[in-house]
Amino acid sequence: MLNRVAVLSDIHGVLPALEAVLAEPEIGTADHIVLTGDITAGPQPVQVLDLLSGLGDRVIWISGNADRELLEYRRGQPDTIHDPIAPWAAEQLREDHLDLLGSLPRSLSLSVKGLGKVLFCHATPRDDEEVVLVDSRLDRWTEVFSGLDSDIRTVVCGHTHMPFVRLVHGRLVINPGSIGMPYGRTGAHWALLGPGVELRTTHFDLQAAAIQLGQESSYPGIAEWADYFLHARATDVDALGAFAPRDGRDQSP
Repeated sequence: MLNRVAVLSDIHGVLPALEAVLAEPEIGTADHIVLTGDITAGPQPVQVLDLLSGLGDRVIWISGNADRELLEYRRGQPDTIHDPIAPWAAEQLREDHLDLLGSLPRSLSLSVKGLGKVLFCHATPRDDEEVVLVDSRLDRWTEVFSGLDSDIRTVVCGHTHMPFVRLVHGRLVINPGSIGMPYGRTGAHWALLGPGVELRTTHFDLQAAAIQLGQESSYPGIAEWADYFLHARATDVDALGAFAPRDGRDQSP
């Protein structure tokens, strides 16, 4: 039974945001740091992977759809990725990075004090691209949680880059938000579990981060990328509008 677990999701290769979070005192005292996927697809994939790998067994890794897509791209299938920065990021990775990404599980469970058995995944327990939102209807949650063991009373997921906590048929669902590509408000968003749930935001110098990205990343569109994502130009309303049709609500009775 773990006392405290820090959850970092959707880092997307943004080193200054990750460094700011790792400097938080609660990160240093947590039993483990769980990464719920989409670690690499961004402007500094190599630096982020090397930093996290250097933390050793304290870090527990889970693959996200973007991590899988980068690996598939480098292995020759598919030939394209929708995210413009992803093909560039894939080409930066060394073979040991690819081996690491290929070894990652899609989900795992840990026992956390106060929360019981917690399932960690990227999007949903059964799929790394499915969309569920804070306002998804209850029968959608029933669908994506089908097959879960009854002793799993807490589910942690990322993917949509917007933090929330809600109850679903007695299960607690937690989305920590995104470290590197937040929607709705600036800062690096993460969560601290045990014995309760804390949604945390780490603020850092956005201008300095943009300068760092410009100096250290060779991505051709880095200035525009940094301005858009570091400053959370996509609002939560924008993101919910884009994601909502994908949670099946348009097919509901």
